[in-house]
Amino acid sequence: MTRRGLLSAICGGSFSLAVKAQQPARKPNPKLPPKLGEFLAYLDPATENTVIRLTDPAYTSRSPASQNRHVSSRSPLLLFSNDRHGAMAPFTLDLKTAVLKQLAEPAELKTDTLLFDSSERACLFLDGQILTRVSLEHGKPKTLAEGVEDFHAQGARDQIVALRKGKLERIEEGRSTLLAEGASSRGLINPEGSACCFTTEQSDGKYSLHIVPMGGGKALEAARGAITCPTWSPDSQSVLFLRESEQENFPVTELWEAPVDASGAQFISRTSRFAAFSPNGNGSVFVGASRSLAQPHVMLSLRTVRREMTLCEHKSSRPELVRPVFSPNSQRVYFQSDRHGKPALYTLSVAQLVESTQPAS
Repeated sequence: MTRRGLLSAICGGSFSLAVKAQQPARKPNPKLPPKLGEFLAYLDPATENTVIRLTDPAYTSRSPASQNRHVSSRSPLLLFSNDRHGAMAPFTLDLKTAVLKQLAEPAELKTDTLLFDSSERACLFLDGQILTRVSLEHGKPKTLAEGVEDFHAQGARDQIVALRKGKLERIEEGRSTLLAEGASSRGLINPEGSACCFTTEQSDGKYSLHIVPMGGGKALEAARGAITCPTWSPDSQSVLFLRESEQENFPVTELWEAPVDASGAQFISRTSRFAAFSPNGNGSVFVGASRSLAQPHVMLSLRTVRREMTLCEHKSSRPELVRPVFSPNSQRVYFQSDRHGKPALYTLSVAQLVESTQPAS
């Protein structure tokens, strides 16, 4: 494959996205594309699918939390953090040219917090407890708030919810408005910016999932149990989450959904012990990272038929940090693994398996 072929493989183009559930993956051409920058393609040992390693495992590269917008829908950019110049710093990776660009030099970057703003012309992150905004163009940092332990930003108007000493506060034009108390996690804003979900730890060590309107009001309990990885559905109408349990003395991980009105959580499917997951652009397909020691795989889960298929191995020492996500048009999957050394970023195409979706505006 030519250099042009590699660039096409990474960017994915604009294909058609929902679920091509009945179409088996075609075996890739065994002739791999040539190396470009740090991009290195290889055939996955489990599936023979072509996987492209995007960053050099001689340095540590970390994806943000999977709920954070970090794959651009407007340009071929991927947002992540890297320590190639010493301390961890925010970078963009151009998926067309393989060019890396450092955006800032924070003193204490919290790598999980990186995300694009709604325009995708700037990024937000925590530098210690300082909520910072940096333009992708000129890199000048701007302080938005201080004393912040964690945060999330979402919606067309970049609404921000900050976690401060167990309190969730909406940050707007320098003012803080209390949304909820007793939170043990950050608040996650739904895509339309109308509601926020969060968890509170219970006395038995499990968690309850709550949903509160962004305009203020009572926080309603939507689910309870060994809940992990809460994620809003793309249509903002429900919170998707993993729930751990034990059935017949075996650990089980199930995918559940709680409606935004907290009217009762509903079972979606049993998973191959997912440690992390994300939905595609219309919520019809999920990508997950299995914690199975025998089959440490990145998996596709098809909602309607409750069927899974293996995409590739991740072989990460910490499956919860694989953090697989779809591209905005659902044609590629991006994930993190330390299988080749230090944590690096990877991608592979799912265009033959998943139909194209329209990126959120």
